[in-house]
Amino acid sequence: MKQSEALSISIGVLGGVDVFLTATVIPVPVWVTFTAWASFFIVGGGVRGFTKSVSCNITGIIIAALSLLAIDLIGPSPLVAAICVGIGSAGMVQASKLPFTYGITPAIVWGFSQTVGTVAVTGLAVTAPLPNNPVLIAIAAMILGNIFGYLSEAWGKAMTTTPAVVEAARETAKDI
Repeated sequence: MKQSEALSISIGVLGGVDVFLTATVIPVPVWVTFTAWASFFIVGGGVRGFTKSVSCNITGIIIAALSLLAIDLIGPSPLVAAICVGIGSAGMVQASKLPFTYGITPAIVWGFSQTVGTVAVTGLAVTAPLPNNPVLIAIAAMILGNIFGYLSEAWGKAMTTTPAVVEAARETAKDI
């Protein structure tokens, strides 16, 4: 099977599983898992891509949490929000220089944006207690999404045939 068809099947099936799990068993925002899933593929996939994506996503989450906390502490107003998010945005670019973020600013931004979205949809502050803390919910959702990315890639590869593999199988079959 071609890679695009194999990934269509693995991502399609696991996408449905993701929606079901987040709607019933694991109460995290599904759009956050899908963003992390895309992040996994964009940064290169595999074990290294998983590590890169998770570390960048969580870095963005931490920067978002600090930005939102600053807004809450200073006083929520459009000007304060603009300044704090501006500083957080600059912080994301600087954070991409860290060795564990691999220079992948967009994956950091995805963590930031998904945290802001999670805070907005829950209506809870970043200091909310467990189990409803939106920062921890965003972290869990991003990790889950990266797991789905890894699983869909592995399953897709398992269903993909390459011409070399097919040719080797034919040669082996002739010898039998």
